[in-house]
Amino acid sequence: SWTCKARRRKCDRARPTCQVCAERGVACEGYDVRLRWGTGIASRGRFTGANAPAESSIPPRLQGRQRDLIRERRRQLQIADQVCERSPGSGTLVEGTEELQLGALLSEPWNANHDAEVFSDYGEMPLKVRLPGLCQQSEALYQICITLQVSIRLDLKSQFFEYFDAALNKFRSELAQSEAYLEDGTLTAGLLLCTIGIMQGIPWTMHLRGMYNILQSHSMGRSRDRISAFRTHLLEVMGIMDLPTFAIGRIHPYLGFWRQHCRNRLTPDSSEQYDVEVMSGLPRSLVDIFSCIGEGATEQDFWDWPGSKGCFLQCQLWEAYRLAGMLVIRHGALRLPSELNDIPAEQGQNKRRSALPTTAVIIMRLLSCVDAIYRASSEGEGKDTLTINAIPYPVFVAGLQTDALNKNPDSRDFIRRILVAIAEGPFWNKQYRLLLDLLEEYWTYPENTINIHQIAQSRGIELGLF
Repeated sequence: SWTCKARRRKCDRARPTCQVCAERGVACEGYDVRLRWGTGIASRGRFTGANAPAESSIPPRLQGRQRDLIRERRRQLQIADQVCERSPGSGTLVEGTEELQLGALLSEPWNANHDAEVFSDYGEMPLKVRLPGLCQQSEALYQICITLQVSIRLDLKSQFFEYFDAALNKFRSELAQSEAYLEDGTLTAGLLLCTIGIMQGIPWTMHLRGMYNILQSHSMGRSRDRISAFRTHLLEVMGIMDLPTFAIGRIHPYLGFWRQHCRNRLTPDSSEQYDVEVMSGLPRSLVDIFSCIGEGATEQDFWDWPGSKGCFLQCQLWEAYRLAGMLVIRHGALRLPSELNDIPAEQGQNKRRSALPTTAVIIMRLLSCVDAIYRASSEGEGKDTLTINAIPYPVFVAGLQTDALNKNPDSRDFIRRILVAIAEGPFWNKQYRLLLDLLEEYWTYPENTINIHQIAQSRGIELGLF
């Protein structure tokens, strides 16, 4: 439209200048075509994102990697909003000053006086005692510890990716300088970074591969006797994270870490009653069988597993895992698409063995174990147990048996109820809600028409089942 901006009125269109403007001694803008954006900025075309129709106003186009990171941040924040706006099990929100304290800590070097702020939410986990000393070895670990605390705080949710990016860059820089030897601090940093990824659904297996390449170049050639007990624990944690079928939407292939470097390991203390791996809560002998899935393990191996000593809840958990292992081998559940060609040969091996329970029977036995664990963990004496946190693997494997669940809808309803109950508290865990969302979509497809990994990868999600 023809307007006279200086006069704030219609231009009289007199030539060569607007007469009114000439009388007032101001420059007339009435002969310039002035455009007005409908919503403040252009939404399409070459001026997309500009606040004025001029070349200088066109915002620079972000490079692909940076653009993808921003989209990923927005997507993850949307997921977080959908998962749980309020959490009854996460405690009360803290004062805003604590956010400022964490932000200040992120820009400061490690100091022993920071213990209280950084590790206040770590409870009584055994690693908490070692973290201060390890943070002196690894500045990346220090930043990752802060990021982990931010990730579990609802009041800092909007700041999570800022902390995460800073910690990730620091870890990558530190890893690049660790060609000679991977210190325990840096190894711990990488494993905690993977933990954050698992909790948030952010891709994490690339960190395992990066650490594995360095370990392969030096320390893995050492005798087991020369490795400290703590480093042995770290390597076992890495082995658990790499177990076949224990990740959904996995981007990088399995490394075979447990099978090659942790299998058939004797307990350090011969008098120890329980040979249980700390992170998974499973006996190492059972983990050994899982590590060989795709490398010769059969249903019969799981069926013949002799068990291990443990409390009532542990035995229920181990039975659920043993039965889940049978289902994984029988039906290929959670096998990566590249591995599915090997399933017919494995099934042929199983048919030559003794008769095994039907899939329907295995599912009912598995879910009965899960039900017992949930009921016991909900009671007063069992509320502090960590056993309930170990059930996602057997529950998810059972949830993938579409044909059997269609014939018994009650089992599907139980799986849905158990995941919702655990996701919303008192055991609040965002991971369970993401698992249920994946299953709900998987159940909408006819059996054998889609792989669960394809659904996860289409969402950009990489989850762990441990």
